[in-house]
Amino acid sequence: MAERGFQLYDTTLRDGAQQEGMALTVEDKLAVARLLDGLGIGFIEGGWPGAVPRDTEFFRRARTELRLEHAELAAFGATRRPGVRAADDPQVQALLDSGAPVVTLVAKSHTGHVLHALRTTLAENLAMVDDTVRHLVRAGRRVFVDAEHYFDGHQLDRDYALGVVRTAAEAGAETVVLCDTNGGSLPDEVAAVVADTLAATGARIGIHCHDDTGCAVANTMAAVDAGADHAQGTAHGYGERCGNADLFTVVANLVLKRGREIVPLERLAALAETGRAVAELTQLPGAVAAPYIGASAFTHKAGLHASALRVDPDLYQHTRPALVGNAMRTLVSDMGGRSSIELKARELGYDVAAGSQEVARAARRVKELENVGYSFESADASFELLLREELSGAPRPRPFAVESWSVGVLGVGDDEVRTEASVSLTVDGRSVTATGQGNGPVNALDTALHAALDPCFPALARLRLVDYRVRVLGGERGSGAAARVLISYEDGGRRWNTVGVDANTTAASWHALLDAVHYVLLDTAPAQAALTAGRRTAVAPGTAGAPAAADGSEPLRP
Repeated sequence: MAERGFQLYDTTLRDGAQQEGMALTVEDKLAVARLLDGLGIGFIEGGWPGAVPRDTEFFRRARTELRLEHAELAAFGATRRPGVRAADDPQVQALLDSGAPVVTLVAKSHTGHVLHALRTTLAENLAMVDDTVRHLVRAGRRVFVDAEHYFDGHQLDRDYALGVVRTAAEAGAETVVLCDTNGGSLPDEVAAVVADTLAATGARIGIHCHDDTGCAVANTMAAVDAGADHAQGTAHGYGERCGNADLFTVVANLVLKRGREIVPLERLAALAETGRAVAELTQLPGAVAAPYIGASAFTHKAGLHASALRVDPDLYQHTRPALVGNAMRTLVSDMGGRSSIELKARELGYDVAAGSQEVARAARRVKELENVGYSFESADASFELLLREELSGAPRPRPFAVESWSVGVLGVGDDEVRTEASVSLTVDGRSVTATGQGNGPVNALDTALHAALDPCFPALARLRLVDYRVRVLGGERGSGAAARVLISYEDGGRRWNTVGVDANTTAASWHALLDAVHYVLLDTAPAQAALTAGRRTAVAPGTAGAPAAADGSEPLRP
């Protein structure tokens, strides 16, 4: 059972939507709300009806299209205007018309903002809070009050800031949320102000933090430790400027570090998946290194770490990844040794013996290749091909032989560029030649390979190149330097990467393209029959031992 008393409040759809580059449609907002509800969030702020047409439409559609199992929908708005009764203010009426069972009001608690932004008196501001809260409560709404700029206001005029909290609570506000609107506070300051406000007012206190000092999550935790029992935040910490407190991190911290079961434990395991789904809808990916749910949150690279992890994963991990729906990953690089290779092999599903000669050979070969420019930490498919060779003790089976390949680029006039590639291969003793056109050498070569091999190997037809990155190595040699190419593919529901290195950029791309084809074909029956050692164990996607993709989206396994 989730903890009943604590209020977990998400403001992604309103405050988070102020993130630079975010433009959510009503459909997007409805979809995000469903995801957050599925996680077990208690309150979801849908926006500002009456002020933002899209938000007004969201609440209209939510009445019939949004079925929430855990959350209550909140409408956000301001207290009434100066000199106007709440009952006569159209913005206040719009909050009621939204149909939301919860209304969150923003109220000024900083005397400077009252006098210079609202341009009214301190007494009238208190009357605006009192009148608006009472009007909404009489209409049957649960009311929260966001005390804007509270921490700065408390420092400037403590008595007035406390007066705003008392007024809101006495008028019937269920919770008064102290807002670090400028994001400039530090955890000790937040804790002291929360404790002082609780002692002076006896009101139920919440916390809303921005991240301008990089302390939004820490400030939220400090406030809760000081007695706040309502916490606001956004998915991935979305929000204007430096963003808001990351609600995903706050949830995991409160459940796993403070023992506050604010969401059911079985739903906490959906945290990483929810984060990925929200990022897909917003088209703003969360940080790769985000606590708990980032693709790198439980990723290990150094050999010392890997050696310890082989003995006990808890030695270098503060919690179990599965609790939040994530997974441990091991990166293969020249910084690691046998332990890294062994862990990575097991992660990919191979049964390897600790300290085996095969693992030692693979580790040695990785170091040699990375010394000349290869990087396997983001190219699991190429690493697995290398690993298979070392485990079997023989070169990988070759489903086809390369006779030759070429790429031609023709410029026509000032703007038109045509690229054509041709490949000559031998498959089962017969010669196969094909050409392909593309918007560049890599695209053209990929097209030519498909034309040549798809009729022979139908499994390749679903292989799709989705990304291409090149890095020039050894910049002091200028255009004569070697290049490392990383190519990303999708194969059905999977996404994975291959790497190639060569003094010629197109040749480096060709090596990466061949690795992609071999990666798929070596899982066909003839190729598997040739693999006599290091056979893989079955690993289901999303389970411990199933590797996560570099972006955390899909397991990397053929």
